[in-house]
Amino acid sequence: MNRILLAIIASAITMSSFAQVDSTEAQKADTIRVGSMIIIKKQGKEEKDTKEITISNRSHKRYNSNVSTNWGIVDLGFSNWNDQTNYSSAEAQAFAPGFNKDALELNTTKSINVNIWFFMQRLNMVSHVLNLKYGLGLELNNYRFDDKRVHLQKNPTQITLDPDYANLKKNKLAADYITVPMMLNVNLTPGRNKGFGFSGGVSAGFLYSSRQKTKGSDGKHKIHDDYDLRKWKLSYIGELNLGPVKLYGSYAMKSMWEKGLDQTPYNVGIRLSNW
Repeated sequence: MNRILLAIIASAITMSSFAQVDSTEAQKADTIRVGSMIIIKKQGKEEKDTKEITISNRSHKRYNSNVSTNWGIVDLGFSNWNDQTNYSSAEAQAFAPGFNKDALELNTTKSINVNIWFFMQRLNMVSHVLNLKYGLGLELNNYRFDDKRVHLQKNPTQITLDPDYANLKKNKLAADYITVPMMLNVNLTPGRNKGFGFSGGVSAGFLYSSRQKTKGSDGKHKIHDDYDLRKWKLSYIGELNLGPVKLYGSYAMKSMWEKGLDQTPYNVGIRLSNW
């Protein structure tokens, strides 16, 4: 009798154990994997309970394309030049009679550079760390003269100090280029848009517009001419990515003038870009 009772108790314990396992299994989540995506479906304790569905992505890495494109980049900065002109030379005095270095100094805070890049592309070369970066855009330079008497004349081109310009509110030379930059880019944080890295290379710009712009009591005036500026501007260029902050700079290889003056232009500023 005792053996039969023990057998019954053992059977009951075994069945209860199986029932618990089945209940636990019923509550376990069904899992479906689709690539890096995991879909988890959980059954409630009761049949009437709503099923819970969870979708998660196991991969937190951003896919890097071998060619990525950034559209509509804008640079905001300052334009200036490194003046190494020998003003005592006959060539300088023929082009800018009576001038010295001080007479052609620029108003630094009001000499503005704005670049509009239609696009820039980044081509993967080595593990998305070393890339080739290139693009196409416009470089817009405004050189604001500190001495408002500076007058750029044409036919023949000559720079003079005009007393009639002394009371001008604004006097500047604008030089605009269509430019192609080419750089080697080192991306220290591949997979991040606002990462860290740097680039260096060269650019070639073609002068498509230049003019002297003045503003006085009688309004604004623009006189368009090339003023013997070089048609082509070749520059060393670079950029620095510091997370959300991106800086740029350029320094021309030659003077911006074809004759008379030895003034090498450069630009520095901040770049508004996705990468």
